[in-house]
Amino acid sequence: MIRVFGASVQGASHIRNGRECQDSLKKVGKDSGAVILSVADGHGSESCPYSKTGSFAAVNVFCKIMGDYLDTYAGQPEMLFTFLKREGDTKIAQEIEAEWKWRILRLHARCKREMPLDGNGNKDREAVYKLYGSTLLGLVITGDFLFAFQLGDGDIVKVTESGVYSVIEADKILGTETHSLSRAEAWKKAITLIRKREENEQLPVMYMLSSDGLSNSYKNDEEFKKTCGDYYVLLKEHGVKAVSCQLKTWLQETSEMGSGDDITALFAYEKE
Repeated sequence: MIRVFGASVQGASHIRNGRECQDSLKKVGKDSGAVILSVADGHGSESCPYSKTGSFAAVNVFCKIMGDYLDTYAGQPEMLFTFLKREGDTKIAQEIEAEWKWRILRLHARCKREMPLDGNGNKDREAVYKLYGSTLLGLVITGDFLFAFQLGDGDIVKVTESGVYSVIEADKILGTETHSLSRAEAWKKAITLIRKREENEQLPVMYMLSSDGLSNSYKNDEEFKKTCGDYYVLLKEHGVKAVSCQLKTWLQETSEMGSGDDITALFAYEKE
């Protein structure tokens, strides 16, 4: 059985500046036992004033689209695996971008916000998308395979007794820039991975999706991965309930002592 839990905390610097948390998370469990996890990080800059709404839309889009595919291919895991392997970083990524942008335009109109115009006086949809800019992480875990999706910064890691591994080696952009759902042809920057699960997979196993506020709180990747391993040990020794109860406090302390940014961490923990 896979236990899923997580938390988002407002960054220490955001608390001081009176800015809301720009991160969002969502988890969905299916009757088949499959789980869908998603984390998104709104950019939060002055040019993206509605990025909290953008990140909220992003996690809902990922969970909706992947949930629909799990339903469509129910009882046909091999067919779904083949489809995602072939189309994950093209068709799936295109669907996610298109659905997110459609929802953003609808939300913008529903909130009766001003529609920017381009130099020719036409509606500037690209300018609207930028107001809601967000990254997106997603993970689907079934009994047969693992599917991971990443657009922008953040981390998806796997931890077992053997060590801590990055599920996806994402593009690292220098400075504060990141790939974004708001960009034109954003889908081209999406990175996906699909991998069959081993029949005798080593358990317990922990997966963690986290916004970049977590990894940026550590001086290097080794320190970040050590913390991922520490969470794994805590789960083994104290269980999901104990870790879940303390998670928000730990993340707040990490932000205060580290990046000062919002932090979101979403875990999937499976044991025998």
